[in-house]
Formats: sequence, C-alpha cells, structure tokens
Amino acid sequence: MLELIGKIDRERPILIAGPTASGKSSLALAIARAKGGRIVNADALQVFADWRILTARPSPEEESAAPHALYGHVGWSERYTTGDWLRQIAPFLQGLRPIIVGGTGLYFRALTEGLADIPPIPPEIRTAAAARLERVGLDAMGRDLSEDVRTDIDLANPMRVLRAWEVARATGRSIRDWQADTPSPLLDPAKATTLVLDAPRDWLTPRLERRFDAMIAQGALDEVRAVLPKWDPAANAAQAIGAAELVAHLRGEIDLAAARDRAVIATRRYAKRQRTWFQARMKAWQRVDATNL
Repeated sequence: MLELIGKIDRERPILIAGPTASGKSSLALAIARAKGGRIVNADALQVFADWRILTARPSPEEESAAPHALYGHVGWSERYTTGDWLRQIAPFLQGLRPIIVGGTGLYFRALTEGLADIPPIPPEIRTAAAARLERVGLDAMGRDLSEDVRTDIDLANPMRVLRAWEVARATGRSIRDWQADTPSPLLDPAKATTLVLDAPRDWLTPRLERRFDAMIAQGALDEVRAVLPKWDPAANAAQAIGAAELVAHLRGEIDLAAARDRAVIATRRYAKRQRTWFQARMKAWQRVDATNL
C-alpha cells in the first residue's frame, strides 16, 4: 500500500472502485491521511442514515480522521437515484481534493461519462412500480424491459429494475434511449487517478464471511430491529445486503444461523456482479491487487 500511495499525485482527484469488502475504504483513508483530501461516498447504500454497521460505513473514529461527505444523509423512505448523487457530489469536486470511493459502478459511470437528464418520475408511477414488483416479482418485471436495457442492466438488483421500468412507463422511452442523449461528464477520468481493486473470489469470500459475523457482533441486529416498524422491502434502503435476512430472523421466520448463511450468499453474488461490471466497464482504470493492501 505504501508504494501505491507514494506514487499518487497530491492534487488530482482520486477514484477508488472495487467489490464489497475489498478494502476500498481503508485505502481511501490511508491516502487521505498521507496526502490529504476529502473522502466522498460512491456507494448507493451507505447514503442511508439508518445503516452504518450493515453497510460497513466508516466508523465515527474513521470519519474524524479525515473529512468525509455523502455518508448517512438520506432518510429511510427517500428514493435516492444516481442523478441525486451526481447533483450532490458536484460541489465536492471543487476545493479540497476529492477521494471518491465506493462499489456502485453506475455512480462512477455517471460521474466520468455523464448522465441523461431524465424527467422526474411521477409519484403514481413509482407506486405502480412498487405494486407490480410485489405482485409479479423481480424476474417478471425485468422481462417487461426492452432488450437493449435487459442486456445492460443488473437484473438481480431491484433498484435498477424498478428505475428502468419507471422511466419507460413515465416517458415512453427506455432508460438506454435517454442515456444516449448524455451531457458532458462532471469529471474527466483522464484528469484523475482512477483505481479499481481486484479481489480474487477465494480471497474475498472468507473476508465477506468474517465481516458479516463482525457486523452481527457490532450490533447489526439492533440496527435492523430499529427499522422494523417502517420496514418496506421495496424501499431503496431495504436493498442493503443482509437486511431482509435479518428482518426475517427478527420476525421469527428463520434462525440467526440461516439468516447469516443467506446474507453471506447474497453478498458473494453481489460481489461477483460488481467484479464483472468493473472488468467490463473500467478497462482503462489502474488495477490494484487488493490482496497486497
């Protein structure tokens, strides 16, 4: 890690992507401590105020060690989109050098390639989308989408499928049609240090298991218990890996061991999708061996 940090320019923005539990946040903090900068979140679930432990947000001690932004600032019921994140990150691209870190590939894509100016989705369309998802399920809802969208979207991610369905229903155009009319990006990746962490499956899987066990020990069950009165499986915040499994446990539907095993499996699958996405979309980024950090 020291060799990598030593080569990093003190002025250029830094982008750090990688699968969950690969060490992105630790690397970002080490860079900020050594060379300054503000750590800015690029994870779609670490934005929610109700989740700190379950989404592995930086601890209060870590946040006090360097400036942080866009963590834990979104309420439970809010529908937080890539466009919301892009608007909110814009001010942090000025002044103190940003160290943008996270595992949400669409955030990095929007930042460095631009984002289509899709009109706001009417509330009644969002209500209809949530109702359809509950009625027919994720697979069937994905089949509603046009072929160009289906081949370029994570069909296992309810937030992505809901968003694509809503855009098509509200505008009569697919989300990919809108993205073809994309304005200039906020950040030119050629003017930034772009890093993507490579985390082999055999190395990452034990880390995922240990991290979830640590989350339970640190109070993840209490976090989930606190949201039970307002739990809505269609909410953006409810997509946090492990949340649904721990809700099922707290409701007496499964024991804790089963919840743990299901959450670990879901996390492994998510990490696999992340690795695939980064390999396909970030070919020009500098690869960093996570096992050496």
